[in-house]
Amino acid sequence: MSAGYHHGYQQPRRPMPPQRPMKKKRRPGRVILVLLLVLVLGAVGFGFYVDSTLTRINALPDYEGRPAETPGTTWLLVGSDAREGLTQEQKDALATGDAAGRRTDTIMMLHLPDNSAAKPVLVSIPRDSYVAIPENGRNKVNAAYAFGGPQMLVQTVEGATGVRIDHYMEIGFGGFSDMVDAVGGVDLCLDQPIKDPLAGIDLPAGCQELDGPQALGFVRTRAFATADLQRVQNQRQFLSALFAKVKSPATLANPFRVIPLMNAASGAVSVNDDDHVWHLASVALNMSEATSGTVPVGGTPTVPGAGSVVQWNKEKASQLFDLISKDQPVPAELIAPPK
Repeated sequence: MSAGYHHGYQQPRRPMPPQRPMKKKRRPGRVILVLLLVLVLGAVGFGFYVDSTLTRINALPDYEGRPAETPGTTWLLVGSDAREGLTQEQKDALATGDAAGRRTDTIMMLHLPDNSAAKPVLVSIPRDSYVAIPENGRNKVNAAYAFGGPQMLVQTVEGATGVRIDHYMEIGFGGFSDMVDAVGGVDLCLDQPIKDPLAGIDLPAGCQELDGPQALGFVRTRAFATADLQRVQNQRQFLSALFAKVKSPATLANPFRVIPLMNAASGAVSVNDDDHVWHLASVALNMSEATSGTVPVGGTPTVPGAGSVVQWNKEKASQLFDLISKDQPVPAELIAPPK
C-alpha cells in the first residue's frame, strides 16, 4: 500500500445551510410612544393654530386711578348680542332679531385665586346694574359698552368694584351656539317649563339636552318674575354645565368633538391683546368648580332716564369685592341668589 493511502477516504463537506436573517424584535412600547408623541405634537400644533385665529382686541385700558394689581387672576367674561357674520337664516334659527350694534347681555367676573385656601369665584353683574360710567354719569352698566366698547366696560367695572381686571373674553350669539353643538349639546334640568317666543324657546320642565339654539335662548330669556336676576342665575348654571362637559374625557378624548369645539371657539371668542388659548383653558377648568352667585342686590327701583335698574347692596358688595381683591375666600352666602 502506498503511503498516501493513510489519509483514508474523506467525504466531501456538506455546504452549511444559509443563515436566515434574524428578525428584529417588535417593540410595541416604542410604537405606542411614537404614536403618542405624534398625537401630542399634533395637539400642540393645532392649539397654536387656534391661538393664532383668536380675535384680539385692546380691552384693558391704562388710565389714571386704575386699581393696582392684586393677588390671583381676574377675568371679565362678556356675552354680547353681536350679530356680525350671521346670515339671515342663522338669525332666524337663533331668534336673534336684526338689531344693529352690540350690547352686553352677560357680564361676569371670574376670580382664580393664587392660594389653595380660596376657591374660584364667579360673580354675575346684572346688565341693569346702576353704576357710574366715566364721563357719562350714572347709568346701566351695559350702556358702558355702547359708549366706549370693551375698554369703557372694563373701566366701569373696575371703578364700581375696585378689582383690577387681568383678562378679557367676549363671545357673540353665533359662536356660543356653535360651541354647544360642538360638544354634542349640554344636559340641563329645569324646575319649570320656559316658553319665550322672543328667545325662540319652548322647553318643558325636567332634565333634557339642549342644542345650540335652545341653549342660546335659555341664557337670553328674561321671561321670569325677576327678569334679569333670574337670567343671570340661568347663565351661570348653563355655563358651569357647558364647561364641565368641555373638560370631560368624553370631549377631550374625542377628536370629533375637540376639533369642532376649538374651531368654533377660535371664530367666536374675542380676547385681550396678550391673552392666549392656554389662558382660556384656565376658565374652562375652573368655571364649574367656582363658588358662584350675583352681586348682592339692594333693590330694583325705577330711575328717570334709565328705567328699571338694579342697585347693589353697598355694604355687602363692598365686602365681596374687598375679599376678591385680597384673594381671600368668599362665603357662598354672600353671593347667594336673592330669594
